[in-house]
Amino acid sequence: MKITQWTIAVVLLTQAPAFAEVAPSSMFGDHMVLQRDMPVPVWGKAAPGESVTVEFAGKTQSTKAGPDGRWKVSLPALEASATGREMTIAGTNKIIFKDVLVGEVWVCSGQSNMQYGWGKKSLPMFNWGGDADLAALAGDASKKPIRSYHVPTDVSLTPNDNCKGKWSRDLPGSAVAFGFSYYLHERLDVPVAVIVTCWGSSSIECWMPKDMTGQLPHFKDMMEKFLGSPVAMDRLDGAIKKGIRHGMVWVRKQPNLLYNAMLHPVIPYACRGMVWYQGEANAGRPDEYARSLPLWVKRLRKGWGSDSFHLLAVMLPGFGRDNGRPDARSWAWFREAQMKVLALDHTSVANTIDLGDAKNIHPSDKAPLCKRLALLAGRYVYGQDIVAQGPTYKNFAVKGNRMVIEFTCAGGLKTTDSKSPTGFWLAGAKGDWYEATATIAGDTVILQADGLDKPAACRYAFAGKPAVNLVNGANLPACPFRTDDWPK
Repeated sequence: MKITQWTIAVVLLTQAPAFAEVAPSSMFGDHMVLQRDMPVPVWGKAAPGESVTVEFAGKTQSTKAGPDGRWKVSLPALEASATGREMTIAGTNKIIFKDVLVGEVWVCSGQSNMQYGWGKKSLPMFNWGGDADLAALAGDASKKPIRSYHVPTDVSLTPNDNCKGKWSRDLPGSAVAFGFSYYLHERLDVPVAVIVTCWGSSSIECWMPKDMTGQLPHFKDMMEKFLGSPVAMDRLDGAIKKGIRHGMVWVRKQPNLLYNAMLHPVIPYACRGMVWYQGEANAGRPDEYARSLPLWVKRLRKGWGSDSFHLLAVMLPGFGRDNGRPDARSWAWFREAQMKVLALDHTSVANTIDLGDAKNIHPSDKAPLCKRLALLAGRYVYGQDIVAQGPTYKNFAVKGNRMVIEFTCAGGLKTTDSKSPTGFWLAGAKGDWYEATATIAGDTVILQADGLDKPAACRYAFAGKPAVNLVNGANLPACPFRTDDWPK
C-alpha cells in the first residue's frame, strides 16, 4: 500500500492520546530529572477547555487546554536536588510522577558513534562496541544520581507529539552519553540526566525540521525528491509495516524523518544543550555542512526558546589512510567545516584529532572524549576557571625560511613523547607541500622545511589520521588548522 494523505491521517489518529483525561507529554515520567535554574515547561493534551494543574516542589501552575486540547505551563526555576520528589498533574484525573530530581539535563544525539556502547550492560540498541575505561566506571557511576531517557529509533512523515521513550535509573547505554554524564556529575556534584536520541548512518538532514527547506536549497532538493518519489513512499510504507528496526539503513538516511519521530517529541523539555556526535554521513559534503550546522543550531534554539542552548559538537576523530598529507582528500576538510559553528555564541567543539582508528570508523577510545566534553561544559557553560581546550592557532609570521606559529591556550606547550612536534607541513606560493621540522619556543612553534626557502602557508594535523603529539600543560591536544584559504 502506498503512503497517502489518508494513511498519514490514520497514523496521526492512532498516535493521539484520548482527550477525555489529562495526558502529559511522553517526556515526563517516574525517575525524570528537571533542569535546574531555568523555567521548566510541562505540557500535554486534555479535553478542550479542561483545567490542568501542575504541582512540584511547593510550586503550582494552572492553565486550561486550548481548543485543540493542548496545554502547557511553566514551572519557575528550581534549585538542584538529589532527593526524589513527586510531581502531580491533575485535571479530571490525577497523574503522579515519583522520584523526580532536579539537576542538569543534556540531549545526546547523532549517529553510530553516539550509539556506540560501553559494555555488556548497555541497552539493546547499543549491544555492539565497548570501552573498557568507561566500563570500569560503572560500579561507581551506579551510586550517583545519573538518569537517562532513551528515545527508541523511529521515523515519521509528520512531527510526532510523543515517542515511546521512558526515564530510567539505569546508566545510559551510549558510551559518550554515559561518560559525559559521569564526568559532568564529578565536576558539578548535582544530578545529571541525558536524553539519548541517535541512530547510526543518519545525516544532519535526517534531524532537520521540514521548515528549514527555505534556508537550505540542498535540503529542499532532498525533501522534494524524497516526498515526490512513489518508489520511496512505497519503500517507507513497507518499512513501517514491518516495524522500524535498527538495521534499516535506507529508512534512517531519509531527510526529516528522524527529526519528526525522535527529536520533535523531546522539544521543549528543559535542558542545558546538546552533545552532538555526527558527521560521518556528511563527511563528503563539507561545504553544505558548514552552512547547515549553524542554521540547524539556530532552529533548535528557536524550538527550545533559548538563545543560550549550548551545542557541544564532537570533532570527527582520526580515520583513513592518507600518509598524513595535508592536500589529500580526507576528513580534514570536514573537521574544518565543523569548526565554523564556533562563529555562533554558546558553541564548543571537542578536539579528537589525537584519537580514533585509521581502519575503524567506530573507535573505542571514547573516555578521553567524554572528559573533554565535560571540561568544555565546565568552562563555557558553567563558568569554571579551568583549562578546557588545547593549543589553538592564533597567527603566523614568516622570518626568512622559517615560519613562526603562535597559539592561544598554549600554557606549558610540549609534546606527549618529549620529541619534536609532528603533523606540521609548509608550502610555498605555488602550493607544493613539504613536511616541516618543528621546535617549541614558549607559546610558539618554529617551522622550517628542507627545500623551501620562503614558506607561504602552514597546515597542521590536516589529514585523515595524522600523527600528532603537540599538547599544552593540561595535556589537551593542539587543534587542527591551516593558514591558507586555497581551494581543495
